[in-house]
Amino acid sequence: MTDAAGRAALDGRHRRLLADLAELKQAVLAFSGGLDSSFLLHAASRAMGEGLTAVTLYTPYAPRAEIAEAAALAGRLGVRHVVLPVAFPEALRDNPPERCYLCKKALFARLLELAADEGIAHVLDGTNRDDLGDHRPGMRALAELGIISPLLAAGIGKEDIRALSRQAGLPTWNKPSGACLLTRLPHGRRVTAEELERIDTAETWLRGLGFPAVRLRSHGDLARLEVPRDQAPAVLEADSRHGIDAKLKALGYRHVTLDLAGYRMGSLNEKPDAASGPPPGGDACAKP
Repeated sequence: MTDAAGRAALDGRHRRLLADLAELKQAVLAFSGGLDSSFLLHAASRAMGEGLTAVTLYTPYAPRAEIAEAAALAGRLGVRHVVLPVAFPEALRDNPPERCYLCKKALFARLLELAADEGIAHVLDGTNRDDLGDHRPGMRALAELGIISPLLAAGIGKEDIRALSRQAGLPTWNKPSGACLLTRLPHGRRVTAEELERIDTAETWLRGLGFPAVRLRSHGDLARLEVPRDQAPAVLEADSRHGIDAKLKALGYRHVTLDLAGYRMGSLNEKPDAASGPPPGGDACAKP
């Protein structure tokens, strides 16, 4: 496909998205502040205007910086924005393998209740075409609840979202994919507020050093850092300059390691003899 044909096809998908959204007239949008939901927020605000309500679910396992980023973008776009605090679902307390399904089922049920209270018939999420290639058990929960995924319906994938976001001037156009903090802990591990806070504090600090795609996999008193492999030398240099090892030990870790395999989606689910590549689960329940 030529560049011109590719742009024309992308424009066609974008027009379909806007038309589909305009037809809904009113909707509640699950807005995490990530790449996908941010673009959907922009598109839906154009198509629906005041008919759109963005809701950010404030769970104990959501990175705190993303709540502030979501609020800032909603304000910039002039969209009504609700931050809805949600208590820790007890079904997730031991971080079960089916956590993504259980989480989506609980959180989107809350969104449906909020929408019904306001007389709004539709709840939207940022699932896109590329999500079909991942193991995402949360998509089953969305289907069971009747959640609408406009990006998926329009055939829009991740590269499309980045291109259209950049074209629209959205600051999220090159934002790395995110995932909730539960993906940093092994399945079956009892989840505490203190552990989530420690992970969030460490990752926020590391992102401030220039590692936006960092993951801190927490194994009790051991912190295993994952970054894209080409950034591994920069982590070692940053440790020399900023004391990464000392900082994380001050947060309570006894050992700090750098995973030489680099960042992988779902690395906590890998079998000991797994060679490489993302297995099912883990970061596959990434935020939209």
